[in-house]
Amino acid sequence: MLSLALLGLTASGPVPERPQFSIGAIADAQYAQEADSGQRLYHTAPGKLAAAVADFDRQKLDFVVHLGDFIDKDWASFDTMLPIVKRSRHPWHFALGNHEFSIPDAYKPQLPAKLGMPARYYSFERKGWLFVVTDGNDLSSYGWPEGSPQHKASMDAHARLYADKPLWDGGIGDTQLAWIDAQLAVADKRGLKVALLSHFPVYPENKHNLWNAEAVMAVVERHPSVKLWLDGHNHDGNYGVHAGVHYVNLKAMLDTESTSYARLDFFPDRVEVRGTGRQQDMVLPLR
Repeated sequence: MLSLALLGLTASGPVPERPQFSIGAIADAQYAQEADSGQRLYHTAPGKLAAAVADFDRQKLDFVVHLGDFIDKDWASFDTMLPIVKRSRHPWHFALGNHEFSIPDAYKPQLPAKLGMPARYYSFERKGWLFVVTDGNDLSSYGWPEGSPQHKASMDAHARLYADKPLWDGGIGDTQLAWIDAQLAVADKRGLKVALLSHFPVYPENKHNLWNAEAVMAVVERHPSVKLWLDGHNHDGNYGVHAGVHYVNLKAMLDTESTSYARLDFFPDRVEVRGTGRQQDMVLPLR
């Protein structure tokens, strides 16, 4: 006689389907040693981050990602937030947000090392998925030391091409975009699924989107391996699906008395977003 477990059943019904793996995700913890300002509840950020770490530590996760704006300003803010992360039992990955660069120019080249990043943009694999971490500050008014070649090129690009775009957003430069294209082409060939992790949204149309969102989407959507673009920056959150790619903008952890973060469960045919606090649940069928 076959056991209930072999039949996929329990005494109370079907065995719940287990994901292939799960990750944690937070957007915009955004701490500063500043008085609260409107919805910017700076004083709550360390406690909310610590509670999220404790919650994640009770779960089986492959890693946790913070999607940019880990701090609001000041290099010293990292000394409050990073020790909380270092207590986590899970590996952490970071994407750089615009507020990471609200620091003196001398510290800007040190940011990736400070956050344990191999570079400003990078990729890694987990269980049949390629995670591509982008740097949306590649072209920006703030992401490079003033007077540097990168800063001059960014300001020239903004004046010529993106003058109507806010200077607190940024863009992805040609070199990085070619690298992303190459990463996705390899994923296509190898049969990997791809999630891009970014601070900045690209879709739906919004004032928080990358300067060159349309060009980035054109590259992303021509690769069948791409299933998901996950970001922050717009504290209210957002969602859209375009050409079969899910564009998920998580709500900010900062702007709430409760909290906001998510666990993402990866199944063969879908990704399920399990929200905590003001972050809603979502089911994302894979193209």
